Amino acid sequence: MNYHVLTLFPEMIEQGLHTSVTGRALASGLIRLCAVNIRDYSKNKHKHVDDYPYGGGAGMVMQPEPIFDAYQDVVKSMERPPRVVYVTPQGKVFRQSMAEELAKEENLVFLCGHYEGVDERVLEELVTDYISIGDYVLTGGELPAMVMIDAISRLIPGVLNNKESAEFETFHDNLLEYPQYTRPVEYHGKKVPDVLLSGHHGNVEQWRREQSLKRTLERRPELLENAVLSPQDDAFLEKLKLEKSDDFHCHDIHKKYD
Repeated sequence: MNYHVLTLFPEMIEQGLHTSVTGRALASGLIRLCAVNIRDYSKNKHKHVDDYPYGGGAGMVMQPEPIFDAYQDVVKSMERPPRVVYVTPQGKVFRQSMAEELAKEENLVFLCGHYEGVDERVLEELVTDYISIGDYVLTGGELPAMVMIDAISRLIPGVLNNKESAEFETFHDNLLEYPQYTRPVEYHGKKVPDVLLSGHHGNVEQWRREQSLKRTLERRPELLENAVLSPQDDAFLEKLKLEKSDDFHCHDIHKKYD
């Protein structure tokens, strides 16, 4: 996987991604990163890349020419045009399924905006994917780009030491991850569940699956709409919902007679 990030702050991208899992992947050559400084393509003697918006309004807008020239330089050696991700709160919200799809690409270009945004004409000409990491506004696109690169890189074969870490963590089958425990067996009066100490792999897997279902129902129930569920999963969820309904009913009765 080759990442190309068009940015005003290449050092931010480089420093952020040359650590931890992505840092090891870069060092081993499993992924490649090129942070391109858009200012290097400015024809202005002061290296300005922004100007006042037509029609008036607050702030500045990034000019199309430096961005387009930077992009052209990046893609000149590619056999086919890459997908270009513009990180913006106006885009589709980034999800694990998107990471899985993007991880199949050979090249990805990320365009990081600043100020009041980017001239619409260059977006129309270059961008293939408008993606947001959430419904809030940041000062620039660098942090969202790094978030997405991290999530995508974890899915590249060989990046994680343990293949299961990528396959069975949070959002596998659109479910939240089950609880995890390590030594000591007892901490602050709380013990590791007996099933995890039993050595019975079948029981452990069943417990983990049920805990994933329970946690998803409690914390992110909307994920269950698109989850990959077996008949046993459906039966377990119905049992949980029934128990929750009974608990609520009992609480209501107690409240009525208190």
